[in-house]
Amino acid sequence: MKIAVASENGMVTEHFGHCESFYIFDVENNQIVNSKSIPNPGHRPGFLPNYLNDMGVNVIISGGMGSGAIDIFNEKGIEVILGASGNAKAVVEKYLQGNLKSVGSACHQHQHQHECGH
Repeated sequence: MKIAVASENGMVTEHFGHCESFYIFDVENNQIVNSKSIPNPGHRPGFLPNYLNDMGVNVIISGGMGSGAIDIFNEKGIEVILGASGNAKAVVEKYLQGNLKSVGSACHQHQHQHECGH
């Protein structure tokens, strides 16, 4: 399984599309076996969900996300976890323990990252 976390400086970001990078965690037997950070290749409508799908991502974790991206992830069968915050690795470990549930909602103010996830 591959879990992606929209992040900045190792922390979960508020807005998926405007993150600095994605931490990609490879998981086997419910344990993180590898992780890497890849820079965000750029925000354009519909691109990032397909980009992460092409990388084999099964779960995306973010503070907030636009409804268009959520729809594409859902179409691809990728689980979306919103409302997360804190250290990216700690959030993934919490998810693997079954203690991280999606509590956020879609961002409605697309250009204003501070209004997402609230």
